[in-house]
Amino acid sequence: MLIAVGSLAVMGLALGGLLGTAARYLAVEENPVEGQLKEMLPGSQCGQCGYVGCGQAAAALATGQAPVTLCPPGGKALAEALAARLGVKVDLSALTDTGPQLALVAEEICIGCCRCLKTCPTDAIVGAAKQIHNVIREACTGCGACIDNCPTEAMSMVPVAVSLQHWIWPKPASATA
Repeated sequence: MLIAVGSLAVMGLALGGLLGTAARYLAVEENPVEGQLKEMLPGSQCGQCGYVGCGQAAAALATGQAPVTLCPPGGKALAEALAARLGVKVDLSALTDTGPQLALVAEEICIGCCRCLKTCPTDAIVGAAKQIHNVIREACTGCGACIDNCPTEAMSMVPVAVSLQHWIWPKPASATA
């Protein structure tokens, strides 16, 4: 039995060392701009931008294949930050910014069809078939992916109530205004 344990330990160490060496020499270099853009995006993987996740959206932004206004949950603030990072000019006049929002279920209308459960990228909606659903506020990113799939229009987006956890210090007015 000791021979079997010893041989497995030696084989594990040899294969682990081989994998470690292969990871060092065969690593693919990532574009550093792409990594920075990925850090700036919300990370909700909602797909509203037309890409599968924020990683693909960051890659498209880094190569110039996507506009900086591609992320609806990020709003104007994210578009401005992305434009500043990429060094491009952007017209934000057509972009409407509603501020942070969360999904809300109208319980009297919900029929428990589970369509919203399947589309939520963060699993913020809880419920079961033919049961009333509800949204976990802390997990909801406000992407709005659940709104279009609700057949009874029980899902809606509501602004985040101002509380100590969500309060943001307003920017000072410019001296020239």
